[in-house]
Amino acid sequence: MGKDIVKIGLIQMSCSDNIQENYIKAIRYIKDAAKQGANIICTQELFKSRYFCQTTDFNLFNLAEKLDENNSTIKELNKLAKDLKVVIIASLFEKQMPGLHYNTTVVIDADGSYLGKYRKMHIPEDPLYYEKFYFTPGDLGFKVFKTKYADIGVLICWDQWFPEAARLTALKGAEIIFYPTAIGYVPGEEGVGIETHDAWQVVQRGHAVANSCYVATVNRVCFEENPEGKGGLFFWGQSFVSDPMGKVLKKAAGDREEILICPVDLSNIDQTRNFLGHFFRDRRVDSFEGLLTRYLDPE
Repeated sequence: MGKDIVKIGLIQMSCSDNIQENYIKAIRYIKDAAKQGANIICTQELFKSRYFCQTTDFNLFNLAEKLDENNSTIKELNKLAKDLKVVIIASLFEKQMPGLHYNTTVVIDADGSYLGKYRKMHIPEDPLYYEKFYFTPGDLGFKVFKTKYADIGVLICWDQWFPEAARLTALKGAEIIFYPTAIGYVPGEEGVGIETHDAWQVVQRGHAVANSCYVATVNRVCFEENPEGKGGLFFWGQSFVSDPMGKVLKKAAGDREEILICPVDLSNIDQTRNFLGHFFRDRRVDSFEGLLTRYLDPE
């Protein structure tokens, strides 16, 4: 492979109530992805636990971790990344202090160095997605991490619906935008789920096109029962990678765990931006002040 070819590894998995079991499984899958040649490996959103935001429970704040270089999870991932010579993107529940928590992703370079973290900026609040109860909106801004293999941006789940987030991340130099995700539908509402899935994929492919970059989305999979006995969520999996023209290069199954390995050619980014997508050149930044408001009065 040429020097511009980078292999992405997406870890799509189901989760049980056993935190340690989930963690061990994710580590095993990361090792398997590395054996298959992956250079940059990304977990799904909140991979160590079930998607606990289906309900509001003060006890679940105990799942959160202080995320710094002394954190045991980060230390273990640092060593793993160094041993495997891979970049690891890991989505975790962060505790900054009592009463202040974030939905956070950490990035570790292939030499085992901790590059930093991104905190989810957009926090949803819908039935079975009670994230505002648990998470404070991110305060670190949109970030790009310069890794051994590529300059990468990380956004998280609900962020994926907002074009401004992808644009600002791309403007900072992201060649690949990763989206750790937890999205699905309520069993019995498969029709709505199909429509939502199609929109979910289309909007992210649109981000890839509008910013002439790669987009890699990794979703959890399988049914997770609501702990209060009020149904649950079926996570539709179908993790995928889109190229700068919006073509889906590879997509995972919708009903089972899978390690998705997908090579991408970073040279396509320059080619697309130079010859097909002059979207940065032609932006009317002098006319975009309205984006800084929630509502524009038609008058």
